[in-house]
This record gives sequence, structure tokens and C-alpha cells, in this order.
Amino acid sequence: MEKIFEQGLLYDFYGELLTKHQRNIYEDAVYNDMSLGEIAEENGISRQGVHDLIKRCDKILADYESKLHLVERFARVKEKLDSIEDLTLEESNVQFPVSKSENTESTEVAQRMIRIRELTHEIMEEL
Repeated sequence: MEKIFEQGLLYDFYGELLTKHQRNIYEDAVYNDMSLGEIAEENGISRQGVHDLIKRCDKILADYESKLHLVERFARVKEKLDSIEDLTLEESNVQFPVSKSENTESTEVAQRMIRIRELTHEIMEEL
């Protein structure tokens, strides 16, 4: 399962750099969970040809990652955004004093925490 997740992640970042034929075969294998025989029959090539092409695509995608590190950077940014969200949740769960002036401040802090969480979600969607 971990290998399929890694293949999918690499493909999400670098898949457009493969040829259309490579993309079609790779998507059938990784996303559509088709067997080598099914892919071979559908594309008029041998099972060995499908196997070799998938291995070649794996290597191509891994080579892109080793040079560009986009997946690695994405994982680091996601981890930091998750930490920010955790901190804002912790902060919004703190019980604030209930005097009128302190209540206004606590409301403003809570609103800021909500906005920070919204921004982290927006950033994640853009990545």
C-alpha cells in the first residue's frame, strides 16, 4: 500500500512530464489497479512490455523527485500547516476570562484563530 501511495504522489507531481502513452499505462496500473495482462490486452502490447514501462516510469518519476524535491517540500509544508492548525485549535480551546473587556479580546483572538485555520486550508488546497 505504501508503494502505491508513493507512486501516486510522485505521479501527481511529475506525471505530466511522462508521454501520453506512459501516463495511460501508469494510470491503469496505479490508479485503476488493472493487472499487467489487462493493460497489455487493452493496449496491444506484451505483459513484459507493460511491466518494463511501469518500472521505467517509476524510475523517471523518482529521478525527477531526486532532482527537484517537490514531494519532499510539499510534505514539509503540509507538516508545518498541520502544526499551525493544531496550535490554533489549542488556542481556541483555552478558556478566557468573562469580563466584558477580556471577553472582547478573547472573541478577537478566537476570530483570528479561525481565520488562521481558514488560511492554512486555503494554502493546502493550492498546493
